[in-house]
Amino acid sequence: MSNASPSHSKWRLDWPTSSGRRVAHARLKRSPEDFCVYEDLKLDGMVTGLSAGQVPGEGEHLLVHIEKTGDNTEYVARELAKLSGCRHLDVGFSGLKDRHAITRQWFSLYRPGQQANDSDVLALISQQWKVVEACRYHRKLRRGDHQCNHFVITLRDMDGVKSDIEQALASLRERGAPNYFGPQRFGIDGGNLDRAAVMDPSALDQRRRGKGRGRGKRSGGRDSKNVLYFSAARSWIFNEVLARRVEEGSWLEPLSGETGLPDQPGVVTGPLWGDGGSGASGEQAQLEQAVAEQAPELLKVFSTTRMQPERRALSTIPAELSWKWFSNDSLELRFNLLPGQYATTILNDIFEIEDMSLGHHNKQQG
Repeated sequence: MSNASPSHSKWRLDWPTSSGRRVAHARLKRSPEDFCVYEDLKLDGMVTGLSAGQVPGEGEHLLVHIEKTGDNTEYVARELAKLSGCRHLDVGFSGLKDRHAITRQWFSLYRPGQQANDSDVLALISQQWKVVEACRYHRKLRRGDHQCNHFVITLRDMDGVKSDIEQALASLRERGAPNYFGPQRFGIDGGNLDRAAVMDPSALDQRRRGKGRGRGKRSGGRDSKNVLYFSAARSWIFNEVLARRVEEGSWLEPLSGETGLPDQPGVVTGPLWGDGGSGASGEQAQLEQAVAEQAPELLKVFSTTRMQPERRALSTIPAELSWKWFSNDSLELRFNLLPGQYATTILNDIFEIEDMSLGHHNKQQG
């Protein structure tokens, strides 16, 4: 899953697969049409549609469902702020989507008392992107608001035995894949981890307690970067624990001390580290502490943040997984994933993926 050669980074960025091997090599994103993501957003009381310029629903926020190609989420959010006349901070979305893809995604625009002009704003937006539907809603979109993402992915120039690929996909549909965080979270050559290792943990603690706010864009940008580096450290420790469990063959079976998830008590989990450790006990806590202690420079990041430990499932099963062969070397996959799960990470459990959007000879495993 590394987006660079391992020799360029001190951090492991390519983790073991569930079977110990990948059954085929394939190219991804030879064109944006090869990677399609459709966001499924269903909020309580949400009424969608778009008829004769009339926007249904009520509330201070205009929700817009757009289709985009070649634009990342943050760029679109900034442009929507300009087109709608609101601040960038008043634009909400529920998840980041790939740039080198065709994606359908919801955004919320804070426009209180301006319902009469919604059709004009939608007309401006439609000059840059296709507007699928729109509605009014009572609050801003937050990260993770969407129900799931629908993926339609085409792998090309497949180099592998068809029967092995079919068997691996059947296993993926039945038992799932290791739920690693994707390599994009760690930056190029693990650069976000390098920065996490030298950051001042107290900066995050001050931010959480409300200190340092209102000091301008420079302070806000620094806070944002600190959160990014903190998240990278947390995610990397999780991946390392999961890798150990995969290597030991225990990633699908609970250990003594397993804490589970509040709404899914039977799910086998790993740590999202916090101040005070992993939140586990017994055999599980011992294993997780032993793995985390191999990166003491990252553990210190959690020493003063007052961030509570959380848990994340070690495995993920793509819902409604199906596949279709276009030819012996071209395969279409369709499946759904919950927020926080990575399509390329799941594919990486079976295929050695060459991401063509990264440039010639630049491989990304995940």
